[in-house]
Amino acid sequence: METEIRGRRPGARLRKGLVAAGTIAAMAVVPSAALATPGTGVSGTVLAKGTSDGRLRIKPPHGDTDVTVRTITVAPGGSTGWHHHPGQLVAVVQSGTLTRTLDDCSVEETFPGQAFIEPAGRRHVHIGRNLGTEPVVLYVTYLLPKGAPLSVDEPAPACAQG
Repeated sequence: METEIRGRRPGARLRKGLVAAGTIAAMAVVPSAALATPGTGVSGTVLAKGTSDGRLRIKPPHGDTDVTVRTITVAPGGSTGWHHHPGQLVAVVQSGTLTRTLDDCSVEETFPGQAFIEPAGRRHVHIGRNLGTEPVVLYVTYLLPKGAPLSVDEPAPACAQG
């Protein structure tokens, strides 16, 4: 027979502790959505979605950054001309095939649904071409030093001349 101490049965404190611990554990595993409030009057449109080959290494400029998002269309046979960007950009190819020739004259093709980063600076001169029969449509996000242009025209590198 158990003896009551001060009106409590032995083990009551242990049971209260277990109940409290169980409640805390249950709260930890309950999805946070149960506590969230649904949004109203909000809509969104995915403009483009692309997957990169490997890890994206994004390096925003030091100091204030201008973030610009734009759509670029390159007609069949068209090109961007040789240029560089003062800041990095992240691009997604929505349609067509973009052919880029880089400063070392290596060539990269990017297909619909793929994403890529173009690095910043004069050391990364390149040209984008549409060698296909349908327009190339890109969705591009620029991360530029405040006040910088989207791109700067450059002469073709030595390997591309002649």
